[in-house]
Amino acid sequence: MEIGQRLRAVFVSALDLDEDADVEKLEYRGIEAWDSVGHITLVAAIEDEFEVQLDTDQVLDLSSYKAALDLVTQLLA
Repeated sequence: MEIGQRLRAVFVSALDLDEDADVEKLEYRGIEAWDSVGHITLVAAIEDEFEVQLDTDQVLDLSSYKAALDLVTQLLA
């Protein structure tokens, strides 16, 4: 499974979204589930799935699905 598909599955699971949710357009605080608590849940799920450790700046910069995809892709390169 490619990074984008894996990341999409993480978003769906961590934010408790419908399987057909359009995660590619999601932004922090753009939906009720992605509040500050949802953000920490999402960060932990990304770290677990991709076996990475995000630093404080990376956690703060994780403001959208696109930003998360760019970050994970960079970390795994």
